[in-house]
Amino acid sequence: MFVTSVAEAIAVGIAVVLAITVHEFAHAWVADVLGDPTPRREGRVTLDPRAHLDPLGTLLFFIAGFGWGKPVNSNPRYLPGGARGLALVAAAGPVANVLLAAICALPLRLGIVDVGMGGGRVLPSLGMLYWNVILLNVILAVFNLLPLAPLDGSKVLAFFIPPAWMRQYQRIQEVGPLLLLMLIFMPRFIGLDLLGVLIGPPIRGMLAVLLG
Repeated sequence: MFVTSVAEAIAVGIAVVLAITVHEFAHAWVADVLGDPTPRREGRVTLDPRAHLDPLGTLLFFIAGFGWGKPVNSNPRYLPGGARGLALVAAAGPVANVLLAAICALPLRLGIVDVGMGGGRVLPSLGMLYWNVILLNVILAVFNLLPLAPLDGSKVLAFFIPPAWMRQYQRIQEVGPLLLLMLIFMPRFIGLDLLGVLIGPPIRGMLAVLLG
């Protein structure tokens, strides 16, 4: 996510911190509610950004357009239903991002805040701030639902995979990180934005629903 001014950098920075914090907290909170003591023991059931931000992952949001937070560890032995519990914990992050985007979209939808990107050179306008929070949370939610390890979508989809297909599915997930990197860097090396083709339509559709 490239920025062109100090005001935009501040708006993006706030959006990144909020999106990652809410996403990882949701994972930890749902795991805790389901009976897994691991996130609480590791200090992750908190909205303190310091517990969830990864320095390198956060920096890459600004210089490369993608990044990550600290993964929340969860022990499936404590979760009910095995794959079902893992799917619920995994889905919690993207769902929380969508809820945060929806909350921030309300002032824009109701006309209380102008969606215009105006603002000073140093401080972002409220509209710029809301827009960046909405956009980044929607992107993070949709991207994380891709069914490739280590993204949340791989654990969500695993719950729906028939047992007879599970071994093949797990083999695909073993190369999931490599496939994900290929999707991310394809536009820069061969000019093919397959990732944009996959996540662009749902992102635009969700923004249309949220902002009317």
